[in-house]
Amino acid sequence: MISTTFEEAISAVKKPAKITFAVVKDAEGKFNTITLEWFMRTSIKPPMLAISVGHTRYSHQCLQNFRYFNLCFPSKEMKEAARISGSRSGRDLNKINALGEEFFPGKLAKLPVFRNAAANFECEIITQVRSGDHTIFVGQVKYSWLNKDKDILLFKDL
Repeated sequence: MISTTFEEAISAVKKPAKITFAVVKDAEGKFNTITLEWFMRTSIKPPMLAISVGHTRYSHQCLQNFRYFNLCFPSKEMKEAARISGSRSGRDLNKINALGEEFFPGKLAKLPVFRNAAANFECEIITQVRSGDHTIFVGQVKYSWLNKDKDILLFKDL
């Protein structure tokens, strides 16, 4: 055991990390995605998931104004979509179109549900907590979607 920096220690224990997309909508009705690693389950009954989004991110602004998100767990087949979602801002690019992935409108807020994903969770934001340079948005899961034949994409697979 050695004393080290937080970054070195956390990088060593977080692998293999899952990739998620949060699908959101801006004030003009345009959909956007943000690639996230920071998410967690926060409740069993009712089912709740939390995501952590940086204050400077375009999707943060979207989440403040439109109180819903779809948490998508991309499949291995969605590797290129994960790269696109995580590398450009929705301010500059219509990421939903750029991803090239087929989707259908969800039941809760008509946010895109990706057909090729391993799983999708449609959430209504019930609370949020400021945490340093991020905000944690807690969403109650209203609808869940699963592709049993799809393997989840991990960061190590990018």
